[in-house]
Amino acid sequence: MEIGQPSRTAFSAARYRAAHQVLERGVIFQDPFAVRILGVPESELLADAPRRAMRAFIAARHRFAEDALAAAVVRGVRQVVVLGAGLDTFAYRNDFEGVRVIEVDHPATQAWKRERLAETGIEVPPTVSYVGVDFEASSLAERLPLTGPAFFVWLGVVPYLTRAGFDATISYISKIPGNEVVFDYAQSPEKMPADRRAALEARAARVARIGEPWLTYFEPAEIASYLAGLGFGEIEDLGPAQLAARFFNRHDVPPDTPGGHLLRAVTGR
Repeated sequence: MEIGQPSRTAFSAARYRAAHQVLERGVIFQDPFAVRILGVPESELLADAPRRAMRAFIAARHRFAEDALAAAVVRGVRQVVVLGAGLDTFAYRNDFEGVRVIEVDHPATQAWKRERLAETGIEVPPTVSYVGVDFEASSLAERLPLTGPAFFVWLGVVPYLTRAGFDATISYISKIPGNEVVFDYAQSPEKMPADRRAALEARAARVARIGEPWLTYFEPAEIASYLAGLGFGEIEDLGPAQLAARFFNRHDVPPDTPGGHLLRAVTGR
């Protein structure tokens, strides 16, 4: 990120969410505020049609996270923390009674979002609060004291953190029994076939040019072992094959296909 400027990748992710509502009519993930908060005409979003794979992944990661969140609420969780919230709209369409939502993001991105909310007339419910945090420079434990279990939505953030930044945040989440987190991570380009590796490296180069490079990659066995060591006793990890089967009814993707993963983990209860 440029100092004092909102995250450009947060805008890109919001655009993919909005384009999914227009091009696929939200078939995977329904977000009635996605186009409105973005502020881009629907006609302009039609130009995003060729970017289907990334659009599908982003829609799937929100569907996966919010399905898990709904199950956590049924179990009694009443705090939701959206880490790196960007233009995420869950807090403004949350219909779970008694659930409070805390949005955590870089102060510059947060200020930009609140301007968008005001400009578009999207109401901020009294159950929503904001905490400004730079994940690399601030202590989440100091800025976000919580009592009791919470559900953490942490999407589109992990690859952009240093390993130290990731470790500090996941360690904080691990401290309270019953905390649950959903995040996405990327496998190293070195694990990819040549054609997919080239595409991934090209995308990585694009985000690096705007000052938001990918810094951290994981392999499934590595992240599972690390989380278990922190006390996470329930881990669900969906790679490309599992995502294709669950959300797109495709069962032709080889099981060990490398790529983007969605992971859900719960601390010991």
